[in-house]
Amino acid sequence: MQCKKGVLEVKIKMADNREREELHKAIWSIADDLRGSVDGWDFKQYILGIMFYRYISENMTNYINEGERKAGDDNFDYAKLSDEEAETIRKEMVNEKGFFILPSELFANVCKKAKDDENLNETLEKIFNNIENSAKGAESEEDFAGLFDDIDVNSNKLGATVAKRNDKLVKILDGIANIPLGNYKDNSIDAFGDAYEFLMSMYASNAGKSGGEFYTPQEVSELLTRLATVGKTSVNKVYDPACGSGSLLLKSAKILGKDNVRNGFYGQEINLTTYNLCRINMFLHDIDYDKFDIACEDTLVSPQHWDDEPFEVIVSNPPYSIKWAGDDNAVLINDPRYSPAGVLAPKSKADFAFIMHSLAWLATNGTASIVCFPGILYRGGAEQKIRKYLIDNNFVDCIIQLPDNLFFGTSIATCIMVLKKSKKDNSTLFIDATKECVKVTNNNKLTDENIENVVKIFTDRKDIDYVSRLVSNKEIGENDYNLSVSTYVEKEDTRAKIDIDVLNKEIDEIVARENVLREEIKKIIGEIEE
Repeated sequence: MQCKKGVLEVKIKMADNREREELHKAIWSIADDLRGSVDGWDFKQYILGIMFYRYISENMTNYINEGERKAGDDNFDYAKLSDEEAETIRKEMVNEKGFFILPSELFANVCKKAKDDENLNETLEKIFNNIENSAKGAESEEDFAGLFDDIDVNSNKLGATVAKRNDKLVKILDGIANIPLGNYKDNSIDAFGDAYEFLMSMYASNAGKSGGEFYTPQEVSELLTRLATVGKTSVNKVYDPACGSGSLLLKSAKILGKDNVRNGFYGQEINLTTYNLCRINMFLHDIDYDKFDIACEDTLVSPQHWDDEPFEVIVSNPPYSIKWAGDDNAVLINDPRYSPAGVLAPKSKADFAFIMHSLAWLATNGTASIVCFPGILYRGGAEQKIRKYLIDNNFVDCIIQLPDNLFFGTSIATCIMVLKKSKKDNSTLFIDATKECVKVTNNNKLTDENIENVVKIFTDRKDIDYVSRLVSNKEIGENDYNLSVSTYVEKEDTRAKIDIDVLNKEIDEIVARENVLREEIKKIIGEIEE
């Protein structure tokens, strides 16, 4: 039985790799067509935005077709209806799906006419506006507002003339149409997330243009989310205070099942472009508009989900050591999220501000899993005082040292801090997971086996030589609240061991042979002289 399971897993992995290779090949082909004309970072927005346009077109068409075919009309095809006929179901569609697209404005129908449309840029601009406007006045209005803002079909970056811009738009539309996406719900890979990661890796050198945006690789997302959901089969809500494109929120949907996140997915993102991508990503993963709430604001000074906390699962990879208002803002020290520690995170390093925010909004029975910059685990000053607060109140469940080179755009070795409010012991688990990876080109990568190993060590909560150690909070206090894994988990000495007695014997033998040789040489020289 185990053998059959192993064969099945290999087949699934092979299918995943084929889907991924086809996706990457298609994206690369579009990039090749547009090489030199569209900056890589801007290119990312066009690809992802038009992938989204294709998705919602197909999503709505399939939804309507399935309903009509179940009702007995086997040949029904929404894409072939006239706009006038389709108008009769506009209200129903907006209520159920949150948006509406006329048949003439569906991705497939626009693609058919794109080459012959001299005003393609205007056509697309009108369609994108119509999709956003279809949600106006409905519950889904906020979820659709500004979704297409980053796809500037009139940008000079596409070409100096309308004809040249339209030529590029045709190539993008055709390229997206040829991507083998199938039914998004049936895909064995996260097609949109994978496309995003591939684009990030293609243009990693441009990362600075995105305001320090570092995409969380899917494997790291998997580990973070697995840690936060250990022992849980359903939760009230999932939250990410620095949600980026939403990969961590969506991992929770995948691991728990979206229906087992009863009250939905919540996130906040300060970057407008990434905020739009996150909302797009929610729709692409069939998360209904009423099951997610993504806000665009600065989480640390203007949190948008006061009425929604506490959260049973919090997963996050906040930006490392960014500047924030800190004690320049006199109000923040009285903010209930930060005041319990009696001190604010340094103005030049907001890491602990994100951690305190997450802890404040964590449910009593919840778990927060957060990627951290290693410096916050041992630096002095305000950060040491916050660590003291966390340890003295028994909120830190585990610290995990990850391998370096896991993230696009940075080679630093990161850590994971796991927080809980209801722990069973007065100790903190430290795990050295620096060897849990494989080398892939210039980056390290977590395999399924690596993830399983770390989760098992985390769950078992036992001492393992050179790998993990359960340390009493009293001992941590005696170490000035240093939370570095290397302080508590000894590194294995891989140097060759030397037996001194054996070495001395070998030296004696060498010296003895040397003396014999000297005597023989002396004898030979004497004979020559005679």
